[in-house]
Amino acid sequence: MSADQVPERPALRTAEEILRTIYGDDLKGCTVSLETIAALIDKSSGQALPRELLDLYEKVVEAVHLLSTPPKPEKLTTPEELRTLLGERLDAIHTLTTRTMGTLARVKAQQGGNQPV
Repeated sequence: MSADQVPERPALRTAEEILRTIYGDDLKGCTVSLETIAALIDKSSGQALPRELLDLYEKVVEAVHLLSTPPKPEKLTTPEELRTLLGERLDAIHTLTTRTMGTLARVKAQQGGNQPV
């Protein structure tokens, strides 16, 4: 976080709670600003989120790759078997993308809705 960036609102609230816990409600004796603590919180929370999202992305890509791999010809002997397999795979892809979109929506909501994800 650069010096001219303002910490996000949740980080400021967290910083205030931390400092009030340590110094009491009046913050008497506190020599650190809320913004300094909030910047540290923003920085640390911003590092964890991309790793978590990269892990999620990797799992989604692996699942889609497995689902998109064609079956061996000897496994499917009739058009009905192929139709059933394709239907099952499409249902699995739909479930996977629905869960992924739900997870991303929760992450955005936790981040205040204005973080790039």
